[in-house]
Amino acid sequence: MVRAGLSAVRLTEAAAEMADEVGFEHVTVSALARRFGVKDASLYSHVKNLRDLRVRIALLAGEEMTERIGVAVAGRAGKEALVAFADAYRGYALDHPGRYAATQLRLTPEEAADSVGLRRSIELTHGMLHAYGLAEPDLTDAGRLLRAAFHGYIHLELGEGFSHPRDVRESWSRSLDALHVLLANWPSRREEDTR
Repeated sequence: MVRAGLSAVRLTEAAAEMADEVGFEHVTVSALARRFGVKDASLYSHVKNLRDLRVRIALLAGEEMTERIGVAVAGRAGKEALVAFADAYRGYALDHPGRYAATQLRLTPEEAADSVGLRRSIELTHGMLHAYGLAEPDLTDAGRLLRAAFHGYIHLELGEGFSHPRDVRESWSRSLDALHVLLANWPSRREEDTR
């Protein structure tokens, strides 16, 4: 029997809230069932298993984060777009650390197939990088570099890994200045071939 008021959407939203409160790795079907005051079995008519629940959180978080980034970069290009993109990315991660952790979940092609948020994320990233004159394979390489830089910085910041007294926001800003210079001077394949 389906428990009144429970749905996949409601469970996903509650699980995302739980992820922000206790950490993505601590979200379980049992913990979610306790939150609703029901037995675990009551949730299985809405979510298949723990993997399904975590994928749903990841997709929700990806859509939310992409929406925030899309609003931030609208009408911007070059360094202005890079800073807006990066600040929106970091802001989402700091506001929603559990949901952000969920966005790092590796999804199978089948799990990601219907995700508008993931497709939009790629479009936003490529759009920003096209303004720097980049094309494939440099688009992929630069996108990976940005993701690694953003994620690494945020991971350290959330884990309080920066012990120097310098304001982390100032270092973030200077890092974005450096990334802008790097993107604006990205080595072309032709330049690399002549070395």
